[in-house]
Amino acid sequence: MAQPTPAASGLVGRRAERDALERLLTAARGGRSGAVVVRGEAGIGKTALLDLARGLATGSGFRVESATGVEAETQFAYAGLHQLCEPLLDRTAALPEPQRTALEVAFGRRSGAAPDRFLVGLATLSLLATVAEEGPLLCLVDDAHWLDPASAQVLTFVARRVTAERLALVFTQREPCAGLPELHLDGLGEADARTLLNSAVNAPLDDRVRDRIVDEARGNPLALLELPRNVPPARLAGGFERPDVVSVPRRVESSFQSRSGCLPAGTQLLLLTAAAEPTGDVALLWRAAAELGLDRAAADPAEAAGLLEIGRRVLFRHPLVRSAVYRAASWPDRRRAHGALAAATDPHADPDRRAWHRAQAVLGADEQVAAELERSAGRACARGGSAAAAAFLQQAAELTPEPTQRARRALAAAHAKHETGAFEAARELLTTAAAGPLDALARARLELLRAQLEAQLNRGREATGMLLDAARTLGPLDPALARETYLQAFEASVESGRLADDHGWLAAARTAPPPPGSPRAADLLLDGLTTRFLQGYVAAVPPLRKALEMLRMDGDRRWLGLAGHIALMLWDDEAIHALAEVMPAAAIPPYEHDGSADGSLALPELIEAAVRAGQHERAAAALEQLSLRARASGTPWALGLEARSRALLTSGPAAEKHYREAVDHLEHCRVAIDLARARLVYGEWLRREGRRHDAREQLRLAHELLSGLGAEAFAERAARELRATGEHPRRRTAGPADDLTAHELHIAQLVATGATSQEVAAQLFLSPRTIESHLRKIFRKLGITSRRQLKDLRLVPRSGNQPVS
Repeated sequence: MAQPTPAASGLVGRRAERDALERLLTAARGGRSGAVVVRGEAGIGKTALLDLARGLATGSGFRVESATGVEAETQFAYAGLHQLCEPLLDRTAALPEPQRTALEVAFGRRSGAAPDRFLVGLATLSLLATVAEEGPLLCLVDDAHWLDPASAQVLTFVARRVTAERLALVFTQREPCAGLPELHLDGLGEADARTLLNSAVNAPLDDRVRDRIVDEARGNPLALLELPRNVPPARLAGGFERPDVVSVPRRVESSFQSRSGCLPAGTQLLLLTAAAEPTGDVALLWRAAAELGLDRAAADPAEAAGLLEIGRRVLFRHPLVRSAVYRAASWPDRRRAHGALAAATDPHADPDRRAWHRAQAVLGADEQVAAELERSAGRACARGGSAAAAAFLQQAAELTPEPTQRARRALAAAHAKHETGAFEAARELLTTAAAGPLDALARARLELLRAQLEAQLNRGREATGMLLDAARTLGPLDPALARETYLQAFEASVESGRLADDHGWLAAARTAPPPPGSPRAADLLLDGLTTRFLQGYVAAVPPLRKALEMLRMDGDRRWLGLAGHIALMLWDDEAIHALAEVMPAAAIPPYEHDGSADGSLALPELIEAAVRAGQHERAAAALEQLSLRARASGTPWALGLEARSRALLTSGPAAEKHYREAVDHLEHCRVAIDLARARLVYGEWLRREGRRHDAREQLRLAHELLSGLGAEAFAERAARELRATGEHPRRRTAGPADDLTAHELHIAQLVATGATSQEVAAQLFLSPRTIESHLRKIFRKLGITSRRQLKDLRLVPRSGNQPVS
């Protein structure tokens, strides 16, 4: 069978992109997974490349599954992911129970608490990897920019973690996608543009007309193919009017609108109905058509015009056809189409989509529909779909006739929008809510949300004051929320960099109501911070440490950033390590201030700098502060820093006691850099004391540690000191793990504890097959052949300590 010509397939000038797709598929077929984003403006040929990938994959033994992002579905949590995974769900029995449950709850196949999005991502990765075990799998996602946020996040998560599966993923979207390889499609060159244009026009073209079409299309393939079809023969012969200067996508959409506008009225209404129902359900479309009094023959002119194809699913020729048809329709026709779709949608199987269609069909207010939308919002929240809930609630507020109900729903919608990060939309909804009657608590919650938006949008001092006002108002109405609001005011003050001279928070926090029940982590944090400013660092350590312990147990992520800041204040490296493992980013948000002139982490640096600059009085004052804090903290990290700093200020033989104490303490904490620096200053002191032999030992260890950590400036300082003792620094002794990457070392350490590949995969958000691939490389580098041999090796980080991120 003859292959289509490049011009016929719309792929003129795309040889490099075809080669890239072939390389991706070849690698996946050989067990090296990969993903790529085909990026470019509307009509540039992204969908054509996706069709090419499908053809190449099908011809080489791949299973191909696909999904298409649809603008109307962006508010339905996991809608795009469900579209991709639905044909694979018969394989979920092979997934671990927590993963299977998360996926089924996310897809509405099982009731339960909203699933953790990371677990949904891991379940999707495991599902795709399981299918790929049976044969290579290609996943195609067109118009990824229209995916709902939950689906987009999960699929990006998967794409970044596929490694050793026989799996390839290809996305198309208009904007850049950070972290994934891209194929950026530019417009075609002039020669290729002319070739493609000639393939689309059967009649000869006047040279001037051809030049104008090529010029207007600006290399956009869809424009080159579609614009000539709307030009009368007389225009082709005698000239082509240039439209007003608009973007290519707008002109292309206008072309589709013109083509659909020439169809019979019944066909246009059927097209509109198909455009308003983005799932592509053929049976649903025919039921809706029957509601409108249309028979199946109404689709024939649309199919003949190349706008629509009705087979197993309803497919538009191009995503722009859908938007073109919908935007061109009148509001009454849109309401008719949505009304028919609502009537044709099963209220038990898909109540949320039915509610959405009913809402679009309503003219004016309707309490019954508004209440139905509010119930849909509740179901969306239960599935973890905050964006969907926000959309349902916003629509519900707009349709609510009674002012009190409308204000209540608008406030709920504003909170939901805020949760999804749509801050400007939340602010607009607050205006609607504020216009209606609200009780005292609802009014206080409104002012709280207004303050939170101020903090997130402007990060100014005004936010702290607004939060404090909200906290005072909430005090007698909702003590628990009031206490959380005081904490938010503290965070706002810290983030604005004005805590040191902002006494409003402390004055207000003194009046915070007591916890209404058993103290939560937030209550302990508030009490500890208030104590910190009223009674000092030492008195605050016990309540703050208890708060950290509770946060590590209950996993309340709202306060993890603040908890990380407090852990740094207390020099609690174990808490920092534990918090980093549960935070969505394995990182602690930085804070510039910790509520005192000299922060905990800054004090040791200040002392060493002051000593080296000869400012011993300043160093001594800082040491006094450091000693109070370190003894109150009591961690090896804190005590080691205090001993190191005291040694720097001690003269003669007495200093050695403090240097040794510093090394002893810091050997028992995770912060390798501070141990290395303790050995460095100890070695420098020994050299100055004329004890070259002893100095070499400390400086040698310091140089090895600092080199392994990549602290080049400190390592060079240690090397200079070593040379001053008469010894040239040597490369550190190679260990068994030296050839492993940090990622491979982490995997090897986990496997050495006895963890299975599946357990390690779950912990690292990878597939078991990827873990097995890493293990093969690890075994090869270490010269071993079994997991049991890993236990016999001393697999520690190159520094000898586990560094803290």
